[in-house]
Amino acid sequence: MEKPNAIGWFDIYVDDMNRAVEFYEAVFQQELETIVDPTSDTQMKSFPSNMKTYGASGALVKSAHARPGAGGTMVYFTVEDCAVVEARVTAAEGQIIRPKFSIGEFGYVTVCMDTEGNMFGLSSMA
Repeated sequence: MEKPNAIGWFDIYVDDMNRAVEFYEAVFQQELETIVDPTSDTQMKSFPSNMKTYGASGALVKSAHARPGAGGTMVYFTVEDCAVVEARVTAAEGQIIRPKFSIGEFGYVTVCMDTEGNMFGLSSMA
């Protein structure tokens, strides 16, 4: 059996689910989907996903068990061009922490902050 990738799922913790959903839907121009939590303990909205393709999917999560904030795990979203998506981050009231920069043969990265105070990255080959 082949070993799976190290990351199979991610959670981005939020304080205000509506504000966070509005931000991520504006930036990535995709509708997030409600995930029903069988424990009724958390609110979750997932990013569109196809579990049979390369990469991991995940969700925005509002939970009493964890909080958003900078300095934790960084999630990098694959996009066509970091510079194009940077403009949508600021338009959606997020912040660009480090504008698009080269990481050599691996393409480009932008470091951002969402409306909840979470740091995240954008990654592109162009």
